[in-house]
Amino acid sequence: MSYTEQLDRWLNSPYISQEIKNEIKEIKDEKEVEDRFYKELEFGTGGLRGKIGAGTNRMNIYTVSKATQGLADYLNLTYKNEVVRVCIGYDSRNMSKEFSEISARVLSANGIEVELYPSLRPTPMISFGVRRLSCKAGIVITASHNPKEYNGYKVYGCDGGQITDKVAKEIYNCIENIDDFSKVKFSEEGDNKIHIITESIDNDYYELVKSLAIRKDMIKNHASELSIIYTPIHGSGNIPVRRILQELGFSRVQVVKEQEGPNGNFPTATYPNPEDSRVFSIALNLAKDSEPDIIFGTDPDCDRIGVVVKDSCGDYKILTGNQTGVLITNYILSSLKEQDILPDNAAVIKTIVTTDMVKKITDDYNVSLINVLTGFKYIGEKIKEFNEDNSYKYLFGFEESYGYLAGDFVRDKDAVSASLLISEMALYYKLRGMNLYDALNELYESYGYYKENLISMELEGKLGAEKIQGIMEYLRHSMTLEVGDSKIVKKLDYKLSLEKNLLTIEERYIDLPKSNVLKFVLEDESWFVVRPSGTEPKMKVYLSVWDSTSHKAEQKMDKFSKDIMEIINEACSI
Repeated sequence: MSYTEQLDRWLNSPYISQEIKNEIKEIKDEKEVEDRFYKELEFGTGGLRGKIGAGTNRMNIYTVSKATQGLADYLNLTYKNEVVRVCIGYDSRNMSKEFSEISARVLSANGIEVELYPSLRPTPMISFGVRRLSCKAGIVITASHNPKEYNGYKVYGCDGGQITDKVAKEIYNCIENIDDFSKVKFSEEGDNKIHIITESIDNDYYELVKSLAIRKDMIKNHASELSIIYTPIHGSGNIPVRRILQELGFSRVQVVKEQEGPNGNFPTATYPNPEDSRVFSIALNLAKDSEPDIIFGTDPDCDRIGVVVKDSCGDYKILTGNQTGVLITNYILSSLKEQDILPDNAAVIKTIVTTDMVKKITDDYNVSLINVLTGFKYIGEKIKEFNEDNSYKYLFGFEESYGYLAGDFVRDKDAVSASLLISEMALYYKLRGMNLYDALNELYESYGYYKENLISMELEGKLGAEKIQGIMEYLRHSMTLEVGDSKIVKKLDYKLSLEKNLLTIEERYIDLPKSNVLKFVLEDESWFVVRPSGTEPKMKVYLSVWDSTSHKAEQKMDKFSKDIMEIINEACSI
């Protein structure tokens, strides 16, 4: 169906409000109209995510209610003759509360019991609530770290993890069957199938988070010695993070007041992402006077966390997601080893675009390292698998995009529990006369200097989607076998589930779900990965190099990044 046909359907539908119709009619830019209606907002394993506004390719009460009706149909078909219960939560974004309430009304009208959080909560708390309340599914209204124009709709399975590719496809098929808004059911407000989640569920979560502390005596005796600046970046982390730290004795926590209150317009952070150094500008001004031991910030739905520490010159530096993940991994393994409680079958999980440095650390502790596709849902799947077959004892999982998870009572990345581990780790090194930057350099001295880079290419709209597809096809079939002066020795095509050694022509099956991702490994063990983003109109290029010194690694990465962009630009021009 063309975008003009979709537009006409909306303008002539009796179910679309006149207010929305007027909003559409007032749009003068034809390209804007096309972008809003040229496709349906895509439902995948991350659910829905898009700009807020009128149109089929936007987040609004109509696209959200249609997706929820499809979810309800899927659940009622899958769990016939069973009580179906769904947990719903939301973050601080604009329209998050409204979308959560619309979702609850659609589910209840379809005979589904709803457990609704009464106010904003971090994403990991909804993941926990799904399991704790024996729900068949969960919904989180959030666009994570996207700009203020966005919102999203994430769906969780009964295990508390994001839905699998197979389930997402089945839900999508149910959504596709809804060809008219008349098929979407709504209950009245105050329906008796909608239950407000009590504080006891929050308390259960907080107790489990506190149980993750490893060096409990150290925390008990010295937590008050650590000075922290924390920013929730206008999101949902403010109360949970501060409560956990306070109850464990980390009393010297200074909150960035300008970013403390929930605000979906993110007035101090155009891009509310702890990967972006600009979100820490106010915190860094505070640090000039208070000189904290550590600064950290959580994104709007509090599943990601960024860390800032002083370097050897006394300047504050933001650690990358890889660096923080490596530090936490080493801290957990060394602490458990020291206490002689490191399990024999312990495992750490990372994604295929996350640093290989962690492999050196896990090897030293005789701990298994398992690679999964990009996306924390794949880490969640592995945790479930471990619990079912007792193959491994899960200790920690992380991805380069600032997501970390210890413990298995949550099945998605969790910045609340990560804030605890980071604070504990910072305290441990402070008592040794070090900070986290010093600790990181110790690891580099032991294992060599790993340098990673991420290049994001924003390609919006229909033309952008076509450009991304063209680039991927070029890299898959026509790309040169050299990058600068180095040969590509391995090509991993996760869409075809095929790893090919380009020197020996040997092929190996990749035992991971199919995904439109390509990875190329060079003869010096540098590598790069190209993948379209599953949640944003972007194509992402991940790069990794290693060398014996920091300077050499930086030089290598500079050249490598330029060489890769030449290849990408060549693909763009075709």
